Amino acid sequence: MAIDIKVPQLPESVADATIATWHVKPGDKVSRDQNLVDIETDKVVLEVVAEADGVLGEITAEEGTTVTAEEVIGKIEEGGGGSASDDKPEDKDSGDDKQDKKENSEKSDKKGSGEKMEVKVPQLPESVSDATISTWHVKAGDSVKRDQNLVDIETDKVVLEVVAPADGLLAEIKHDEGDTVGADDVIGIVEAGASGGDSSGKSDSKSESSSESKDDSSDTEVAGPAVRRLLGEHGLKPSDVKGTGKSGRVTKEDVEKHVKGQSSAKSSDSGKKESSQPAVAGDRDQKRVPMTRLRKRIAERLLQAKNDTAMLTTFNEINMKPIMDLRKKYKDVFEETHGTRLGFMGFYVKAVTEALKRFPDVNASIDGDDIVYHNFFDISIAVSTPRGLVTPVLRDTDRLSIADMENGIRDLAIKGRDGKLTMDEMQGGNFTITNGGVFGSLLSTPILNPPQSAILGMHKIQDRAMVVDGKIEVLPMMYLALSYDHRIIDGKQSVGFLVTVKELLEDPQRLILDI
Repeated sequence: MAIDIKVPQLPESVADATIATWHVKPGDKVSRDQNLVDIETDKVVLEVVAEADGVLGEITAEEGTTVTAEEVIGKIEEGGGGSASDDKPEDKDSGDDKQDKKENSEKSDKKGSGEKMEVKVPQLPESVSDATISTWHVKAGDSVKRDQNLVDIETDKVVLEVVAPADGLLAEIKHDEGDTVGADDVIGIVEAGASGGDSSGKSDSKSESSSESKDDSSDTEVAGPAVRRLLGEHGLKPSDVKGTGKSGRVTKEDVEKHVKGQSSAKSSDSGKKESSQPAVAGDRDQKRVPMTRLRKRIAERLLQAKNDTAMLTTFNEINMKPIMDLRKKYKDVFEETHGTRLGFMGFYVKAVTEALKRFPDVNASIDGDDIVYHNFFDISIAVSTPRGLVTPVLRDTDRLSIADMENGIRDLAIKGRDGKLTMDEMQGGNFTITNGGVFGSLLSTPILNPPQSAILGMHKIQDRAMVVDGKIEVLPMMYLALSYDHRIIDGKQSVGFLVTVKELLEDPQRLILDI
């Protein structure tokens, strides 16, 4: 039976999206909840996962294709077989010979070279004094491969990956998850050339296959993105849940069954210990987890903005019809010419850059008793990541075309999703743009991003009845919110800045003509 692969529902302010990357090709075997394809919108990257085990039958929308919500982009043949390379006849015929060779190879590997290699914390950025061990992806005794990610180390802004220096065995973990470490600290030992033994001591092919799968597979292979998110919500790791999917893969049903079992066990224990207390309806369990370093840093900066600035917010609204019409007319030729889709964020950044040129106080910051005027235009773009909200910087926007801006924003969004943003990309910025509209926000009062003096909030585009020349028309309207530091920016400047952004976006030809 064929299953359609469809584009998920898009945020209301996003009209279409682009096929970014197919991770599989026709004929490949796929597992339930495996990420098949990444789809890019103006602000976020959406993952489309397999609904069932099977084979990717066909791809109807190639990379770079513009698609809309619920559009069919491929098909899965449920329960089908893989490509010929997955099951070669010679593999079946020579199974015993391969088994003997494998056992001999394992004996040889277990002897190994014996060289012990240190796993060290990499050099940290100058502004970062220490870091925290976030997640070990392997445990002591596991086999590892050269360049395999062993552990994630979290700083205030970015996550650093530490990889294995050679094929071998993780002999020792010196710093557990949650430990604070400094640059060049030794956090583990890898014994080169060695391999981990099977915990059950069995040598049958089924056990070896299972062991190899566990040793060589990362969390990404054991559980798809949707399952990983569900695991994160319940504070679980893939290794905590027994997978019933193909090759021991963890499915949503496995996680739900595990969580339900935990709740039942806790309820049973609670009933035995507190049988004298009155019964309470519903699940009243709670859990306590430490804040991540990023979440701590976000909390510190938000409190700093509230306590150290005279923050005020002014509002306006914008008719998005001119930009939507322009985008609809030219999006195809724009993509053919520049190799990137024409979204809304490029217009927002362009309009803000022009407004900053006219209102230099909005592009300035306070340093002690001095006002620092910046003669360059670096704009921070708020990006939602699995770890929290971050604001990487798009630099020298006055020198960029709208195509350059779209490419830059897309790259930052992808790096944010994958945890690949560098400290250099996170530092600086004179002004911030945040677009809560992609999540459905109608109106908000964004908080300043210190030491910046202003931040612009974009919101959901929604059809509303508006009076135009004495007549009621239905127009796609969006609220704008500018939060600013009243110590440096007066009301006249803040309102003038916001009105300038409004006028430029409602008449986008002015952006092109620079008037």
